[in-house]
Amino acid sequence: MNTIIIKNTILLFAFGAFSIAAMADDKSGPAKAAEDIAKYREMISDGNPAEFDEMRGEELWKKPGGPNNVSLEKCDLGKGAGVVKGVYAELPRYFPDTQRVQDLESRLLTCMTTLQGIPEKDITAKPFGSDNYQPAIESLVAYVVGQSKGIQMNVSLKHPKEKEAYEIGKRVFVYRAGPYDFACSTCHSQDDLRIRMQDLPNFNNKKSAQSAYVSWPAYRVSQGLFRSFQWRINDCLRQQRFPEPKYASDVTIALTMFMAKSANGAAYAGPGLKR
Repeated sequence: MNTIIIKNTILLFAFGAFSIAAMADDKSGPAKAAEDIAKYREMISDGNPAEFDEMRGEELWKKPGGPNNVSLEKCDLGKGAGVVKGVYAELPRYFPDTQRVQDLESRLLTCMTTLQGIPEKDITAKPFGSDNYQPAIESLVAYVVGQSKGIQMNVSLKHPKEKEAYEIGKRVFVYRAGPYDFACSTCHSQDDLRIRMQDLPNFNNKKSAQSAYVSWPAYRVSQGLFRSFQWRINDCLRQQRFPEPKYASDVTIALTMFMAKSANGAAYAGPGLKR
């Protein structure tokens, strides 16, 4: 735990130093800001605290648990029972046993309820971590996504329900609503947009879409926490002042399907490391 605290302190110091430098330089334009951000990202790229989440996730995957006292080693994430290598690069996908398209988190939820006997309400009550709480499902996500590192994204639309999910996600991406009349596309459909030090990927640009998707889930330095992709979508909707979606709902899976398919052809690079 001390190692994590030290690492967070170093990363936050780097983040603060570059932020102060950028604010102090009245002559810093877009080019200078981009240069400073690139330096910051290079500094934090050496080592990722998400490795601790991956290790905990692997332990949870192999350790018997829940009312049924069994491990998740018979969980089928799309490539057969127990197989984790490369599965994230092909998710979301259609699963015959549930007769629905599922992303990683909804599929883990299925396995934890059916194999281990854990009530769904117990898992979804607090699926996202905080300073003093680390849900098992987030650590499991970290472990599984890490097993696809370097593998090319290859999300399929062969099944009719996969095509349907993609089309729904595509429509949700541009759907404007809420008090700000925002949509996902408000921030993610143009090049060279940024909020503070955070680049806003353009999902109409193939390269930008690939780079954005393959770096999530990620460890957030500013929060000191590993964050899943369901959390990322949830937080985006929160910032748009949309109602909070149900964890692993069909609409969030459809939106994930749209973005994941946009990343096809790129090598998965997560868990990522974000400011």
